[in-house]
Order: sequence, then structure tokens, then C-alpha cells
Amino acid sequence: MSTANLDPVRAIADAVLYEGYLLYPYRASSHKNRSRWQFGVLGPPSAAPASFGEEPGMSTQVLLAPHGAADRAAVTVHLRFLQLQVREVQRLESDGTHTPVDALTVAGVSVLSWDEAVEHELVLPQVELTGTLDEPREVAGGEESEPLTDADGTPVGRIVRRRAPLTVRVRAHAEPYADGGAGDGGAGGGGHTRLTVSVANEHTGHAADKEAAIRASLIGTHLLLRADGADFVSLLDPPAEAAAAAATCRQHRCWPVLAGPPGSADTVLGAPIILYDHPEIAEASPGALFDSTEIDEILTLRVMTMTEEEKAEARATDPRAREIIDRCDAMSPAELQRLHGLLRDPHAPEPGAGDVRDLPEADFSTGGAPWWDPAADTAVRPGADAVVIDGVSVARGSLVRVHPARRADAQDLFFAGQVARVTAVLSDVDGSVHVALVLVDDPAAELHDEAGRYFYFAPDELEPLPAEPLFAGTETDTGTDSGPGTPQHREESRS
Repeated sequence: MSTANLDPVRAIADAVLYEGYLLYPYRASSHKNRSRWQFGVLGPPSAAPASFGEEPGMSTQVLLAPHGAADRAAVTVHLRFLQLQVREVQRLESDGTHTPVDALTVAGVSVLSWDEAVEHELVLPQVELTGTLDEPREVAGGEESEPLTDADGTPVGRIVRRRAPLTVRVRAHAEPYADGGAGDGGAGGGGHTRLTVSVANEHTGHAADKEAAIRASLIGTHLLLRADGADFVSLLDPPAEAAAAAATCRQHRCWPVLAGPPGSADTVLGAPIILYDHPEIAEASPGALFDSTEIDEILTLRVMTMTEEEKAEARATDPRAREIIDRCDAMSPAELQRLHGLLRDPHAPEPGAGDVRDLPEADFSTGGAPWWDPAADTAVRPGADAVVIDGVSVARGSLVRVHPARRADAQDLFFAGQVARVTAVLSDVDGSVHVALVLVDDPAAELHDEAGRYFYFAPDELEPLPAEPLFAGTETDTGTDSGPGTPQHREESRS
């Protein structure tokens, strides 16, 4: 894969790079936004304890299978990170001096002081699979000034951006894998080579407080490794002949996964968060939200609940925040529906062959109503619906014996073998069936039933008992999708 062909992988890596860059609700005044930069922070080694500086180093070990002789294969290391940039807004005073301020209104628009970040990608020399690398790099600091003028061109202040210089060192060395784990210069393990790559922040200055420490840190640090003349071996699912060698690889604050299209093995992403091999951007996602471990649907809906004043502050916080607010404001109902996710057939022979459907377009007997519309539930009657288990129709009032099997936890041990009464049979938007129960021998069963607090099990966890339904033909409002007795409540009841 050429350097240009790394662009699809960079799209994934950018999601890692900017994790935590902006946190809901994306306003400078938000308390959550005062604790940013959660992942991949390499702090200065001379930081004072009071600075709460992060550890200065990270390292990863990967396994490669050379196509031929190891001395004909090499790996190119790309180190990517953010450098913090302080954006200070200064007001122009009548005597010509400038005073730092938290905010300044310029031509009717608020401009805020804020910590930005500058993106860096350092490409290191190739590491031959018989060689080593020890490469120090300097990242320049700097200061720039941007004038601020009112609508009529009158100067009203300026923005001053400052960056502290950074010093980073990347080391790498390769060794052939030998039986017993350690490389000893001999060939072994089916021709596999283990490559160790380490990154260290070597900032020489002293960081006395938290602000000084983060300004001297590498943020969102991760690695892109590209192999020539060799294939990387998956450490998550290694082939049998490489399993022993893969087990010897050790990771420190950096976890490598195969990147690029499925089936490729020439690129690895070493990330500060744990991913699967060949990670992909969710196809339903309209754009980045920069909120760590983001869930697009929830965050988009919450952005839509912001007041106009809050949105204005968010837009003034950062250009990327402005893009998020504008994108959410312009989102169509169809785009919002698509964020709910995709329905995939796990038994489809090949991905992409008609096995993916947008959930709002799927047929769940909603009569065309969106999944969240109450009209979608008009044909659902949990108090009267039934499910067939072992040839027996089970409905409200039926007696069953419980045999927990799915995601069983410690509490399930108390349910094993217990007799329970069915209170409702429900279906979710994914087509799964959930049976709501109360235990017959539970002294509080009647209270649970009245409050709609049930335990939920799948049909294959239940054994029908030969008893007539106690409330056949009776309907009730408890246990519907809008009450506390919903499938979502199962985890709460059984945790």
C-alpha cells in the first residue's frame, strides 16, 4: 500500500486522533470540556506530581511474515499526534495595549479563548526486518497573531496562538521469533519476525501544573505501520502456525490491529484504544463528533436539544464545533432515521449482498410508521400476544420453568429451575422476542406485577409447564413498550 493509499486508513486513524477533542455539549464553558484529551497522551518526563502529567512513553510489538528473506522486507513508521495550541483572545485598549479576555464580540459574533490542536504526522525512515531505528524529532513551537476587526474595519483586538516545542524519539528493532519466545538471532516460528516500536516524549522542560504538562504533551498519539515485502499477522486472530509467536507480543498503551480493507495485511494501526482488525467508519455516520466513544444518534439528538444561545457559544468555541452544530441543524428526517443503525443478516453468505437494511425501512409490521412512532405499536399487544415454545403456546398467565442461558450472570443462578408466571410477550425492533416473568415463589411477585417490574428471558431459556393460563384473554397496560417493564429493563432487573 503506497503512502497515498494510506488515506482510507487515516480516516480511521483520525477518529482515534481526535477522540476527546470536543465533548458534548461542545461549549467552552462546559465542565466536561475541561477534561479533554483522554487517549494517547504522552506527557513530559519532568512533570511535577501536581501536574497530573501522563506517562511519557508507549510501545507496541507486531508480528510479520516476510514474503522471502527478512533482509528484503521493511516497515515504514508513521507517528501521528496532536500538539496543543493555546488560542488567547485579547481586547485592544484605548492606549494601544492588549488585554487577554475570555471572550470578545467582533462584528456581532463571539470569539472565545480556547485550547486548539495542531495535527502532525512524522514519517520515519524504513526499518528493515534485520535492522533498528533510533530517530529523535523536534516539533517546533511558535506564536502567531491574527487581528480582529469590527464590521467597519476598526481594530478591536487580536487572537494570539501559542505552541510549546516538543521533542519525541521513536525507536524500533526487529528480531526473528525463536521457540521459547525471545529472539536469539536464529530462524524459527515459521519465518516470523517480531517488530518492537516505542515512542517517548523527551521534552526537557519542567511542567509545574496541569496546563503546562498538557502543553508539552503529545496528544492522541498513534502509529501507522506499513510493510513492504512482508505481511502483518493478526494478533487478535493469528493463524495456528503463528499463535505461539503472536502470544509473545507485548503492548504498552498501544494496541495494534490490521487496518485497511478486509483481507489486506500490509498495514497496522497502533492505537491507544482497543479496536478490532480492519476497523471501519460506521456507514450511517454523517461526520465526526469528536466525543470520546461517541454514539452518533444520541449525541446528534442531544445537540438538537441545545438552545440557540448554547449553539452560538458552541460555534464560537471551535471551527470543528461549528461544523457539528451546523450539520446537526441541517440534518433531514431521513438522515436522522439512518443514524438508528442497520439491520444485518448474520447468516448472509457474503457481506454486501443485500444483507443490510436501514432499520426505519425494514418491515416490522409498523404500517410504514417510523420505529419510534407510537403508531408503530398499534398491532402489538404484550398482554395477549403469545410465543410457541416446544410446541406449546405461551402467553400471559402461562407457567414456565426458567433455565438461564444467555449472558448469564451471578443473579441468574437464583433463577435456575424456578417456576415463573408469564406476564407479557414482547417483540423489539430487531425482531427478537422477550418474555416477561415474575417468580411464583417470590413474596413480592404481586407488587412487581403491579409496578411492571419484570424479569426478561428469551423463549429458548424457558420450559413450558402443563398448566392452564391464569389470566387467559386478559389484557393489561403493564409490560408495554412505554412502561418500566420493557426489554431494556431486563439488564437493570438482573444486574
